[in-house]
Amino acid sequence: MSAEQQERAVRCLVAKVGLDGHDRGAHVIARAFRDAGFEVVYSGLHRAPEDIVQAAVQEDVDVLGISILSGAHNTLVPKVIEGLKEYDAFDDTLILVGGIIPDEDEDELKELGVAEVFGPGTPMEETIEFIRNNVPERA
Repeated sequence: MSAEQQERAVRCLVAKVGLDGHDRGAHVIARAFRDAGFEVVYSGLHRAPEDIVQAAVQEDVDVLGISILSGAHNTLVPKVIEGLKEYDAFDDTLILVGGIIPDEDEDELKELGVAEVFGPGTPMEETIEFIRNNVPERA
């Protein structure tokens, strides 16, 4: 991490996309990220992929964490990634997916550009360390 990145807090958007109505985990993650010194924006429930893209672009986030438990990850995550590409925000956004993702879908999501998939029970410190080690450099 560069000196400038250490001075500037990592900006994270914790996003709930689609009709998934369970956000307890997203709140836990948001609090852990704040405790780690990250700036955190939470999208709220039931957001369309376009809403998530708009929030990520407007908030100029370094990290987009998508929490999804509904099983619609193969439909919703690609829409978010396409939207970020349209706004030229894909390359400087670390995209993480958390939730219940079958192993066979994990590789496909990573091919699309998801940096890592974190399942239930992943230690919070592991996720925080991954972000610190992989957050994109800012120009």
